[in-house]
Amino acid sequence: MLPVRFAADPVGAAALLAAIGGGIGLGTVSGLVPGLHANTLALLLAATAGSVPGPRVYVGAAMLAAGVTHTFLDVVPALALGVPDPAMAAGALPSHRLVIEGRGREALRLSALGSGGAVALAVPLAVPVTWLMVRVYPLVAAHLPPVLGAIAALLVLSEPGWDRRIGAVLSLGASGSLGLAVLDAPVAGALPVADVLVPVFAGLFGAPVLLAAIEGEGVPPQADARVTTPRRTVAALATVGTLCGAVVGYLPGVSSAVAATLALGLTAQRGPRAFVVTTSGVNTATAVFALFALVVFGDPRTGVLVALNRAGVPLVLPSLLAAVAVSAVAAAVLVPRLGDRYLRTVGRLDPARLSVGVLVGLLGLSAVFAGPLGVGVFAVATLVGHVPPTTGCRRATLMGVLLVPLAL
Repeated sequence: MLPVRFAADPVGAAALLAAIGGGIGLGTVSGLVPGLHANTLALLLAATAGSVPGPRVYVGAAMLAAGVTHTFLDVVPALALGVPDPAMAAGALPSHRLVIEGRGREALRLSALGSGGAVALAVPLAVPVTWLMVRVYPLVAAHLPPVLGAIAALLVLSEPGWDRRIGAVLSLGASGSLGLAVLDAPVAGALPVADVLVPVFAGLFGAPVLLAAIEGEGVPPQADARVTTPRRTVAALATVGTLCGAVVGYLPGVSSAVAATLALGLTAQRGPRAFVVTTSGVNTATAVFALFALVVFGDPRTGVLVALNRAGVPLVLPSLLAAVAVSAVAAAVLVPRLGDRYLRTVGRLDPARLSVGVLVGLLGLSAVFAGPLGVGVFAVATLVGHVPPTTGCRRATLMGVLLVPLAL
């Protein structure tokens, strides 16, 4: 635990805050880069953490702050450019609808509320939830395939009409086959770490939207930032996202994207605003629950915590929780401020040139993180990503890329 003298050590406190501030800066940059997700950032940080001077706990605080900040900011490119982080992918298209309606600024604030509410709820809930998971974890882990199968069934059955349900089955099957083929494939890129999820998610969720946007009119002018969803509803949705995020924090192999898909099924009839709040809440709550799970179970469940583990960071819980809290407050302020400017800037650009430019960037990221194989995966994933708009089902069914391999 944190030494008692820390409270009377202004130099140590200043150093910790400086490390957290550096992490917030890194997480802001990574969150605003289309197609770059938190796990990739974490692995890059882990690869360079050994050369960073200072106590390991400060390095860990910076890494955790970067990851938390990223989970807030990644909604911005998902809204403006249609290239979601994996954990935001389930709610990407509903978010786009809000932008098309001129309510993108409201969506930004809903996302910040969902993420901020998730942190506020997850911290006090982490202790009792951890106590509960210690007791029920063996049972849940033993029946993980049926649980994931139930999530997939929920996605299919919640589609309106049999035509769309058939399309959902096709989408789940096609994306699941892609996941089985490539998720465990050996990849090597130009960086110290490789990540096949970059081309997978860029192709499934980003490229189809960008190709459709080439002939579109771009981001329309956005109306006022007023949040029209009642506070109680936002709180309830953030709670759903937080509880779904707990699933990610304690179950091995289940990512934020899968938990976001579960939250999406639970809120399918609540509209796009519900999607934004719940998926943002899932993404951020994971950081808190996974940290407690690491302390109790000794097994890192997210990319950021894998990076902490590899860097030899001591589990000084008060310092790491301080990193979560400070970065969450800062990121909640940054989302609307930077997001509004992001939307305005994108709205001034030619949509065809912008879409082609981002597509080229995604192709480059695929090559950098996964080499030549990544380029091929990006192309195949782009074809699979066209199944939902062709059949009319929700794009969330493309999360079969993770659900099917995990269930099998």
